[in-house]
Amino acid sequence: MLIAVTLLTGSAATVAGQPARQRQHPPHRRAATVCALAQVRWAALAVVLFLLGGSAHLAGAPWPVWWGLYLVCCAAGGWEPARAGLSALRGRVLDVDLLMVVAALGAASIGQVFDSALLIVIFASSGALEAVATARTADSVHALLDLAPERATRVRPDGTEEVVDAADLNVGDMMSVRPGERIGADAVLVAGASEVDQATITGELVAVPRLPGDEVFAGTLNRTGSFTARIHRRPDESMIARIAALVEEASATRARTQLLIEKVERHYSVGVVVATVALFVVPLLFGGAPEPALLRAMTFMIVASPCAVVLATMPPLLSAIANAGRHGVLVRSAVVMEQLAGTTVVAFDKTGTLTEGTPRLAGIHAAPAAGLADDDLLRLAAGAERHSEHPVAAAVLGAARGRGLTIPAAEDFASVPGRGVSATVDGHRVHVGSPGLLDGAPLPPSGAVAARAQVRAAVEAAQAAGHTTVVLTVDGVPAGVLTVADRVRPHAADTVRALAALTGSTPLLLTGDNAGAAGRLAAEVGIRDPHAGLLPTDKVALVRALQRDGRCVLLVGDGVNDAPALAAADVGVAMGRHGSDLALQAADIVLVHDDLTALTNMIALARRARRLVSVNLAMAAVFIATLVAWDLFGHLSLPLGVAGHEGSTILVGLNGLRLLHPRAWHRRR
Repeated sequence: MLIAVTLLTGSAATVAGQPARQRQHPPHRRAATVCALAQVRWAALAVVLFLLGGSAHLAGAPWPVWWGLYLVCCAAGGWEPARAGLSALRGRVLDVDLLMVVAALGAASIGQVFDSALLIVIFASSGALEAVATARTADSVHALLDLAPERATRVRPDGTEEVVDAADLNVGDMMSVRPGERIGADAVLVAGASEVDQATITGELVAVPRLPGDEVFAGTLNRTGSFTARIHRRPDESMIARIAALVEEASATRARTQLLIEKVERHYSVGVVVATVALFVVPLLFGGAPEPALLRAMTFMIVASPCAVVLATMPPLLSAIANAGRHGVLVRSAVVMEQLAGTTVVAFDKTGTLTEGTPRLAGIHAAPAAGLADDDLLRLAAGAERHSEHPVAAAVLGAARGRGLTIPAAEDFASVPGRGVSATVDGHRVHVGSPGLLDGAPLPPSGAVAARAQVRAAVEAAQAAGHTTVVLTVDGVPAGVLTVADRVRPHAADTVRALAALTGSTPLLLTGDNAGAAGRLAAEVGIRDPHAGLLPTDKVALVRALQRDGRCVLLVGDGVNDAPALAAADVGVAMGRHGSDLALQAADIVLVHDDLTALTNMIALARRARRLVSVNLAMAAVFIATLVAWDLFGHLSLPLGVAGHEGSTILVGLNGLRLLHPRAWHRRR
């Protein structure tokens, strides 16, 4: 199941800095993916053969049947660990892979074929999961560059235009961008104006006005107007390319993380092999008989083989992963679960994470001097916005429909980039746009001056609260203000409080949005330390600063702009429903249902799994030490040694499976 989930999280591969037509499926990426899939198939075959062998064994089938199934299982699952172990041995490194294969062969040679097959299945499955995770980590950044268009319109010095590959654009070239197009390179506007959706870079909820002198980024979406811009970064040095590089660098660094037991496997393997050889050779040097020496050495290898240690570590972690999966949380590996248990600080993105990521009408402020009621103001605004595709228009129309208002027809619709829309509604010229409307031509008398003052005051109050403001004028007279904000997710404040209690530190807010919006949200959910106006590189820098202070950072995000920080954090968590492909790939954990309350359950469950691992390791160590001492200083028969070895393995395995129980998800300390 875990293998299938990991495979389903893949995405198309692209390579930073290459022309778009050359990005698809580079040979080394295909080779890595093919290798991972091959290991998965061999591991799956070994598991199936082991289950068939066990069923035949329990059903009382003739021994050649289940012996044959177990041996084929060992061959299917053991050749890859054997190859890896021999490869490491050629580099003068004795690792646990080779030890497991030798122990499996030894067990089979003395009739313990079930032990042999079980050992091989455990290691084949673990190796397949690791190979798939490595391949998917390498692929995670490559879909990002698909955001940037393959083609762009370059303006020649004589003013004519030509369509070229975006990768062929150079610093200083002039680029023309039309409504609905994605921007081909980082550039600065020199003529025209528009509104640009920069959510992929900054996470801002609504499109931002761009005027001459403003910067635009490759891969962002031009909404309404046309403009000409001068390119000031090569496509392979753009902000989107730097995000890809950051994700790849952070993922490569984090991929070196290993389970605790793997950090001591090399020394343990060497010790077991040396002791086994000594138990066989030393008696022969003193004239002992070969058969008793070989029997004692094989008994030692069996009782010292780390089956119980492996099962001490993996079942609690995998049981916790399975339990989380039943509650809509996908965890990529046991390493992630181990890292999660050490979380000391949680950081949140804002838009789409603590909030729902969809603008909604937060308030209506009609100017008394204009003589319009709130519903009249909203109805006129909805009529003017009905032909607009702007996210604010969707919020206004949704609010009008929610109040049961009839949306009137509009005539002479017009849209001005950076200013808003205008239309004739019910015989009135209605203009809906930015607060810059208040700075237009002088207004006529008869209450218009008072209305403008009232609207300006409402705008200032709303912006101070962190809301986006939309001004409405009717026949040139300011009539009121609509405020738009993102809706906070249910239980966001409760989650922040629970995480603060669980980790001992208040969560942080890291967002590319403006300081006003960040401050308002932080106050609403109980975060004392908001960081606003951050680019993706800034988020990574802040995460690494926390790590240098000894903090284990869990970061929650959903967008492309969060991906580098998700990869750099000790544990990255992505929102599953609306998260970008890159965020889902860069993250270690996916909240399938976007349920923030699951975070506290996950950390608590991971800590219980860590405690169970510690208990199991202590139990396994006691059993192994007792059996080894018995074999070295007494006379431990092979059947008794196998029974003790199997008993300890079963005991720690069953202890780890306790976390499969539904109560384990809800139990917190």
